[in-house]
Amino acid sequence: MSIIKPHRLGVITGPGTEYLAGKVVKHLRTLYIERYKKLSKNLAERYGMPETEVLKSATFIDDLGSKKIPFGKCPTDYICPNIEIPVKYTRFLNGEVKAEILEPVRDLKLYLIYDVTNSSPIKVAGCEEPVSFSVNDHLMFIFTLCHAARLAGANSMTLVLPTYPYARQHKKSSREALSAAMFGQICESLGVVERVITLDIHCMEIENTFRTVHLENLHASYQILVELKKIADISDPDITIVSPDTGAVGRNKFFAQILHRPLAMLYKERDYSVVTTGAKNTNIKSINLLGSVEGKTVIMADDMLASGGTMLIAMRKLRELGAKKIICIVSLPFFNGNAVEEFDKAHDEGVFDYIIGTNAVWHGDDLLTKKWFIQTDVSELFARVISRLHHGRAISPLLDNRKIAQRLVDDAQNAATGF
Repeated sequence: MSIIKPHRLGVITGPGTEYLAGKVVKHLRTLYIERYKKLSKNLAERYGMPETEVLKSATFIDDLGSKKIPFGKCPTDYICPNIEIPVKYTRFLNGEVKAEILEPVRDLKLYLIYDVTNSSPIKVAGCEEPVSFSVNDHLMFIFTLCHAARLAGANSMTLVLPTYPYARQHKKSSREALSAAMFGQICESLGVVERVITLDIHCMEIENTFRTVHLENLHASYQILVELKKIADISDPDITIVSPDTGAVGRNKFFAQILHRPLAMLYKERDYSVVTTGAKNTNIKSINLLGSVEGKTVIMADDMLASGGTMLIAMRKLRELGAKKIICIVSLPFFNGNAVEEFDKAHDEGVFDYIIGTNAVWHGDDLLTKKWFIQTDVSELFARVISRLHHGRAISPLLDNRKIAQRLVDDAQNAATGF
């Protein structure tokens, strides 16, 4: 397999994911162009030949392995081939959906980039006006597309799902489904899904549900730290990391270790006879802090923010306990329902300072224009993982970004102390 051209690579975009997928594809093309330039320069020096001859030799080798007989003149500049595979998505009047692949994909390794949480109106075939799709609608698009790819002879399908569907239904207390496991089992039954790539999955135990499919869990901590450094002094000794609940302790412990700062935890008592219906109506009876935040800059990390009710309660409690600044970092900022309005009001009241979230889930200007919300870009992270997987290279440096995150923090803290 050529290391300069992505042969047998195809990228498919799910409906409503054009923004993220477009940025991923752009990064992929940049990666291949930069790799070729570096390779061409090194080979020219190594073998004492002009770079034009390197391109000619590389093109000759590519043409030998091509399925099509080449015509025309040999190119004089490196051109990254098109890796995007067009798909027609259709929704019928009865609610059924269909995915039709518009180009041959035989023997290709396909990567489907899909934000299954996008509930904004999306234009698809069969609908005169844009339609809002539920998570279940998006999942049916995935299943029909994967089946179409298998019937079309695709080598494999990798699902790039920033949000793992039904991730919060990973355990049961009575007669209920393990929906997180069920999704994985359905993917395996499709016969073409080889891997699932997701971002900061809610529970890593979900990986145990797979028998043949590989689960790769990426982390956005480095990209978030880059943005955090712009709005806060990460060398400040008065920083305290606070876990919003017991389930997020591991995630916040990571940031406490990276920043060399103390870790505190909020413990919530809930009345489970009450159903949480929104940011204002939750089942939390009381909340207590294990640690101290008085006069501190609080950094609180969580994997996802849905209605945001528990997060707002936690931040109000921290303000009452004397926190001077509160920054919340979230990998998957959904802001469901009227969460944007509730957070806007809370910010005006001085409850918190900033929310840092990724662009892994789609948002409109109603959130992106808020002065308290900062978006960090994770598209390059996904692009690098796709490229490494496709060419059989190790992805462990991207799965565990502790070293580069630690280097970023240490450089900032050393610069502040003069070392």
